Amino acid sequence: MPVIYYGGYDISYILLLIPVLIFSLWAQTSVTSTFNRYQKVLNKRRMTGYDAARLILDRNGLYHVQIEQIAGNLTDHYDPKANVIRLSDAVYHTPSIAAVGVAAHEAGHAVQYATNYGPIRLRASIVSLTQFASRWSIYILMFGILLSFGTLAYVGFWLYAVVAFFQLVTLPVEFNASRRAITALEDGGSLDREELSGAKKVLSAAAMTYVAALLSALLQLLRLWSIVSSNDERRRR
Repeated sequence: MPVIYYGGYDISYILLLIPVLIFSLWAQTSVTSTFNRYQKVLNKRRMTGYDAARLILDRNGLYHVQIEQIAGNLTDHYDPKANVIRLSDAVYHTPSIAAVGVAAHEAGHAVQYATNYGPIRLRASIVSLTQFASRWSIYILMFGILLSFGTLAYVGFWLYAVVAFFQLVTLPVEFNASRRAITALEDGGSLDREELSGAKKVLSAAAMTYVAALLSALLQLLRLWSIVSSNDERRRR
């Protein structure tokens, strides 16, 4: 990435940062507003989030996967280690279009693991490394620069590259889980056509938050590369 400095600031980075921040803010606002909108619309079958997830799990032979209720807002997730889908208060007992869509999405993750879906297995295999890299990569990079130890700085950079790669792998995982959810809801007759359209909007809005996370990670990766490479050039002079 070409670096343009003005008044000591990296203008090229700022020019990229602004649209990424705007997109991230829009994505977060969109998922909240879309969920709240369809959370108020009850589905005709009065199917709750729990009902939707349980139905999809049972149809795929995943009777051993449990469903639990947890506190929080949009804290829904699937825990592959415990084989448990955890649904938030707003999803577990609520017979809304939004609740059914979110719960079906989490059930889609359980089906991904059961069918050995490649991207989710890849993501699971690098979770520990990603957690370490997310916590320590910047510190390692900065220590490398402060100690004039270029190799250490590059180690920090490549560790952060793992974080960006994790975000990249997350995209097909999330999009695929949403596709599985919508297909299951349609095939099972859980939602009619109009209700399916609402569920798709909820899941599409949620997917944009993962796109925003990837863009932010890539931008940070470019920034770190600029710092490391510039420092390397200074050391060689």
